[in-house]
Amino acid sequence: MANIKSQKKRIITAEKARQRNKAVRSELKTAIKAVRAAVEANDVEAAQAAANKAGRLLDKAASKGIIHKNQAANRKSGVQALVNKMA
Repeated sequence: MANIKSQKKRIITAEKARQRNKAVRSELKTAIKAVRAAVEANDVEAAQAAANKAGRLLDKAASKGIIHKNQAANRKSGVQALVNKMA
């Protein structure tokens, strides 16, 4: 453990951010799994709705710096490509 007060605070702050980032990444994975599940079930409307939700979550994560903006764009295009194959 650090002796310096500001470093102790940084450790606490970094841990809070790590937990928050972990939760957001988990939510992204869940949203993408929902799209894949809807595609597997051949439900076009549900797949598109899930893709829209996943896109919003990816954009938000990219704007907060949790994932890189290009990573968000690649994942969004991949999810939308799955939906477009159905239609």
